[in-house]
Amino acid sequence: MTAVVTRRGGPEKSRPSAFWPLAVIVIPLTGLLAKIEIEGGEHLPAEGPYVLAPNHYSELDPIIIAVATWRLGRAPRFMAKESLFRVPVLGWVLRATGMVPVARASSASSAKQTIAQAEELVRLGRGVIVYPEGSLTRDPDLWPMRGKTGAVRLALAGSIPVIPVATWGVQQILPRYGKLRLWPLRRRVRVLLGPPTDLSAFAGTAQSAAATDAVMADISGLLGRLRDAEPPAQRWNPSDHGQKETGRLES
Repeated sequence: MTAVVTRRGGPEKSRPSAFWPLAVIVIPLTGLLAKIEIEGGEHLPAEGPYVLAPNHYSELDPIIIAVATWRLGRAPRFMAKESLFRVPVLGWVLRATGMVPVARASSASSAKQTIAQAEELVRLGRGVIVYPEGSLTRDPDLWPMRGKTGAVRLALAGSIPVIPVATWGVQQILPRYGKLRLWPLRRRVRVLLGPPTDLSAFAGTAQSAAATDAVMADISGLLGRLRDAEPPAQRWNPSDHGQKETGRLES
């Protein structure tokens, strides 16, 4: 049986920051809904930059991952759409907590932005949480679908480790595009982190799609362990099924 690891210390968590008032509110509320069990926490670096890459199958996933990351001693920073930074109050919160803006841009300017973001993460020793799928999985059985290249491009640009992570159980609290289930309280949610994905073969190359597939394979393998099931040999591709990759699924 894998030991449950919850590293509660860490320099980021011990320093006063804008995360503290948020944590005081969010963590107790989340604790009423979910009993979060973390395994493999030793794979998240105690210091320095990282890219945390989780699976995504519930709108509640980011809260669960944020709480787990905080419990492991790191500040949960996400990549967020640049437009959100212009929203009153919300924009201030995003900037104060060091979230990373993502702009809709051409490939050339996007590449330039990725390099700048990677350099900033390395300089500040911060981590960022990136959902490689880009939106909730379209796979009918909630397995990870085809990933996007943003996470690995960011990691390769700054030689930053990509930590794959899988969660399971969140769908019992908030099903994909469903309604929140408040009862019973404290449903079991498991979070399993794996060792950094080996991307050494892709360093200095333009093979971001292949590198992304390696990350998605690791995430799928971790989820298979949590579900005690074998992941599909082929990841779900929304375009092959006439689906949009963003927005709600059509009934």
